[in-house]
Amino acid sequence: MTAKIPYLTMRLFILLASLTVLFVGGYFLPMLAAVAKAGLYAVILLVVIDGLLLYRTDKGITARREMAERLSNGDDNEIKIHLANAYRFTVAADIIDELPFQFQARDRVIKMALAAGEVKTLTYSLRPVERGEYHFGAINVYAASPLGLVSRRFIHAQARTTPVYPSYLQMRRYELYAVSNRLAEAGIKKVRRLGHTLEFEQIRDYVSGDDYRTINWKATAHTGKPMVNQYDDEKSQQVYSVIDMGRVMKMPFAGMSLLDYAINAGLVISNIAIHRQDRAGLITFSNVPGAMVPADRKATQMARILEVLYNQETRYLESNYELLLGTIKRRIRRRSLILLFTNFETLLSLQRQLPFLRSIAGHHLLVAVFFENTELAAMLDRPVATTEEIYLQVIAEKFAFEKRQIVKELQRYGVQAILTAPQNLTVNTINKYLELKARGAI
Repeated sequence: MTAKIPYLTMRLFILLASLTVLFVGGYFLPMLAAVAKAGLYAVILLVVIDGLLLYRTDKGITARREMAERLSNGDDNEIKIHLANAYRFTVAADIIDELPFQFQARDRVIKMALAAGEVKTLTYSLRPVERGEYHFGAINVYAASPLGLVSRRFIHAQARTTPVYPSYLQMRRYELYAVSNRLAEAGIKKVRRLGHTLEFEQIRDYVSGDDYRTINWKATAHTGKPMVNQYDDEKSQQVYSVIDMGRVMKMPFAGMSLLDYAINAGLVISNIAIHRQDRAGLITFSNVPGAMVPADRKATQMARILEVLYNQETRYLESNYELLLGTIKRRIRRRSLILLFTNFETLLSLQRQLPFLRSIAGHHLLVAVFFENTELAAMLDRPVATTEEIYLQVIAEKFAFEKRQIVKELQRYGVQAILTAPQNLTVNTINKYLELKARGAI
């Protein structure tokens, strides 16, 4: 749809203001009044010509939005707008894309020039920080001719609703690193394998650099050339991402909640586990039972996990770890790696849940993943000058020390622990998974 009413430009307002000054001056100098009257007639004529240039065709400027069927939470998502100028002259265009209210971007105007008959694509990015449905509106283009006295508004109906899913872009990025053996570029450490796993793969020819201890002497004697045993990581081990949806996960960081960081990391580690031929599963919990996706490595497993994670929301009550323990005992019969994404702010909050964590760790390899308070860390690095600042820094050091105590308390009872900043959560979780695989701990 195209609006029929012309819009006055700032250039025209400046001309009218100048003419007003001349008319006022004409009260004292009649010559200025004559100049102002002639200028007014000229401006009116130019406005009519400008309007005819802009409104003589119905097409004018066309615009079309191109974007993915779904957006990735916490990532920069690319949006393209394709523009075409049907006029025979260059136009100055102001483009306003009606963005979802979640972005709170009401003043975003993109200015560009479009030559006669030119087709151009403008690209910008959006970073959503919460999952859910996002409603995009129309594309508004205000076009002005070289005269620039009036502008014509073109409204292109491009309304659509787009879901924002957990960070599938991050998942694909780490998958690409894993497939191309470039995980080190993403900060993933290369862990030296300790000994051999029990998974025998094949007997093959010896090549320079192979460990002499892997030589198969019987096969060597049979073939007359050196042969070695090749081992691979033990496969089909179960890896569960267990995500706490209680009130402790509502804390924000860089616009996103800790729950969303945990969801994004759980999605990535599940994909890495399946890529490593393990079986990935998911459990969510709060004060009530949550969702569960049994561990599997089918081709459709990641799609199932993604759909379940899309609908998870933080609840505002304290999570029930006894309920989690019961779910794990009933539903997970085989020893598994349990990656528990949660948050403990004080040692007392851990001690309330410690009996349940110890019970889980007695049957499974449990890794508790919780978060550093980055605001406290920044406060500790600031120079202090007043008594109040010293007091605040002492309190911050107390909380930071308590976080380190929580790690030691977990390790004391056989629970692995990861204390991480939210932005490093994914990398640190993958590093721990690869470390445990290399040690044969699972």
